Amino acid sequence: MTSILLAGGGTTGHISPMLAIGRRLREKHPDWDIVALGTADGLEAEIVPRAGFELLTIDKVPMPRTISPALLKFPGRFAANVSEVKRIISARNVAAVVGVGGYVCPPAFLAARQAKIPLIVHEANAKPGMANRLGAMLTTDGRVGITFPDTKLRGSTLVGMPMPSEITGLDRGDEAQRADFRADLGLRDDRPVLVVTGGSSGAQKINEAFLDSAARCQEKGVQVLHITGAGKGEALREATRELPDYHVVDYVDGMHRAYAVADLLVARSGAATVSEATVAGVPAVYVPLAIGNGEQRLNAAGSVRAGASLMVDNSDFSRTTVEETILPLVTDRARLGQMSRAALALNYPTDAAARMAAIVTRALEG
Repeated sequence: MTSILLAGGGTTGHISPMLAIGRRLREKHPDWDIVALGTADGLEAEIVPRAGFELLTIDKVPMPRTISPALLKFPGRFAANVSEVKRIISARNVAAVVGVGGYVCPPAFLAARQAKIPLIVHEANAKPGMANRLGAMLTTDGRVGITFPDTKLRGSTLVGMPMPSEITGLDRGDEAQRADFRADLGLRDDRPVLVVTGGSSGAQKINEAFLDSAARCQEKGVQVLHITGAGKGEALREATRELPDYHVVDYVDGMHRAYAVADLLVARSGAATVSEATVAGVPAVYVPLAIGNGEQRLNAAGSVRAGASLMVDNSDFSRTTVEETILPLVTDRARLGQMSRAALALNYPTDAAARMAAIVTRALEG
């Protein structure tokens, strides 16, 4: 039996496209064994098995950024991870490795190269991370898929962001469906909906700004669906207990429902969020996470240039932003319509999972 090893994890930004690729490979090749590689303490430990995929784990071995005892131990620990992935490749008869980024990818990429099996890479962000830059160096041209057209990565092809079919097939013009989703989420039909999310890890700065302005949202007749991230919403939940149109949840099962009901989205600009909101035609205000290598700002740049979204620096996001920028915008139907049309006009690819699956198939046939 042909086996494919999907490598990635740590955040939903890696896990979501990895699973989308895995689902498409299963559809195309039902006789293949599709398994995932992650760490035991990452989000993938819960999400991947729940999605119906077997998860194999190796140790999380981040490269130390400073001179420390951990730096001295790193080479041995990293080499052990490479050896463990090589053992998995041999034991499971793995025919190809598909990496999407994260701590497990560098050892998986090196193991694939040493085992002389095809390596396929997907880069979600506009600015590639270190793991996928390594992967691109180790693989063949045409086996690297990118999400954004401005991404600079060796041998890459524009494929878009692999995402669930519920999002790529979402029709926000279907008012009956939107009404059903509003009812599912406890929302009314007679008030605009503002969806606020910080992604799987939450966004403290955004949460704090809305904590200070929640009552104003209620006064202005705006209902809020605020997705705080697990364990991040207690203060906000307590503060809005008496506000019937302010809904605080840890997460939404099926983000297509949130995109469907949102008149406006306020979110971090992770690659998956930007891609999904753009494909769905959701007007957005992005608040890039101010850490990493600046990829979140670059992820949203094309959307902002096109007029599909606004961008506010994390350091500038406050109660004033909510009350003077966001609340007037969420009630401006004409401008929201223009933003939605601008998003759809960007024509982001909606078949990225199929394109990545085709790259895997060609690699094995070649």
